Amino acid sequence: MEKYFAAVDMGASSGRLILGENENGIIKLEEIHRFENGLKDIKGHLCWDTKYLFGEILTGLKKCKAIGKIPSTIGVDTWGVDFVLLDENDNLIGQAVGYRDSRNEGMDKEVYKIISEVDLYARTGIQKAIYNTIYQLMAVKTQNPNQLGNAKALLMMPDYMHFLLTGKKTSEYTIATTSQLINPNTKSWDYELIDMLGYPKEIFQEIKVPGTSLGNLRKEVSEEIGFDCEVILPGSHDTASAVLAVPSNEKNTLYISSGTWSLMGVEAMKPDCSKESHALNFTNEGGYNYRFRYLKNIMGLWMIQSLKKELDDKYSFAELCEMAEESSCVSIVDCNDERFLAPKSMMDAVVTFCKESNQPEPKEPSDFARVIYHSLAVCYKKTLAEIEFVQNVKYQKLFIVGGGSNAKYLNELTAKETRLTVSVGPTEATAIGNIIVQMLAKNEFSSLEEARRAVAESFDVKIYG
Repeated sequence: MEKYFAAVDMGASSGRLILGENENGIIKLEEIHRFENGLKDIKGHLCWDTKYLFGEILTGLKKCKAIGKIPSTIGVDTWGVDFVLLDENDNLIGQAVGYRDSRNEGMDKEVYKIISEVDLYARTGIQKAIYNTIYQLMAVKTQNPNQLGNAKALLMMPDYMHFLLTGKKTSEYTIATTSQLINPNTKSWDYELIDMLGYPKEIFQEIKVPGTSLGNLRKEVSEEIGFDCEVILPGSHDTASAVLAVPSNEKNTLYISSGTWSLMGVEAMKPDCSKESHALNFTNEGGYNYRFRYLKNIMGLWMIQSLKKELDDKYSFAELCEMAEESSCVSIVDCNDERFLAPKSMMDAVVTFCKESNQPEPKEPSDFARVIYHSLAVCYKKTLAEIEFVQNVKYQKLFIVGGGSNAKYLNELTAKETRLTVSVGPTEATAIGNIIVQMLAKNEFSSLEEARRAVAESFDVKIYG
């Protein structure tokens, strides 16, 4: 009898429910449900529609029932840093404001009045990004103090989805580390730091590791979808799940989890909170079994997604790649410049950067696509040099996983710029990693190493360079 494991993988632009099964060491996937996602303007703030998102999870589960493929377990992963606040009746306080919202502007300065940026990094090992939970909470404290005062619980986005499924409040380790409020040595909330910042300590839930069972679905949920199943915490941060699906057990494995964001780094067994690491703005996010994802957040395919939308979705991503190859525009932008985080016009932001840096301005859609793809590849090259410097390791191979691995032109540029052998795939790395944790919890694999060997055998990869 087939045994199915359901991964709900929510990205910033889309989500999906994928079923996985283990057939004699071969992982097989089936996409059951796909849905759109995106930030909505609600009363002047960019917010997530949590009611809609949870409804899409239920829709996916109902589809499983309809085709007779009932998952034995389910786990949810999402992007990092965003959260909800709940009151004493477990109702939402305010909206689920997204990380691209302008409320975070200037909140770094407010935090640094209490603790310096250098000391904060030494304490948490998390790179500075103005959208980190630590700064978002300062925005709530500064702009809506009553919300924080009335809060009884803080749940990161996947933790909230798990709560809606089970009624149990927890903080999964990998997603919690994106908050910049976790001590990398104790692997728990830094309550001293939280107290210093004036955030209520009681709203932070107990940390649970990937593979933890939350028990079965709430009665109301199981009755609505027509069956019951167990909820198991995956690596709830999507990058934590994606890294698990990198098909390599080598000690020094360099990867890019490529999607809306490009997360480029290595897996480490201990954090690096050194001044050198801070100066290069690397982060030490939590991974499976207390590994660390030592990486850098790069703006990623958000830029090309924004361009596609600005062009009224006239071109597919594949067409934009092909068009970019035909362009002769040689300009390069800094993908990590904050102007590209949430511009009203990505094209205008690119043109402005080129003007300010005395480079030719892109004019045609093909020019903009080439500038973005080439700039990403150059950024990967720069990040490679930084990783090799701080890790004191020379890399020969780069693994690219995730939806962005379909960008053939970007893969070619990456191989050319980095001069590495680039191994590309699997595409659905995040869902695979999510499913792997569930399978490990149910003894489908004896170890992560065995699971990664199964990934290598189950999915085709392409080699560039």
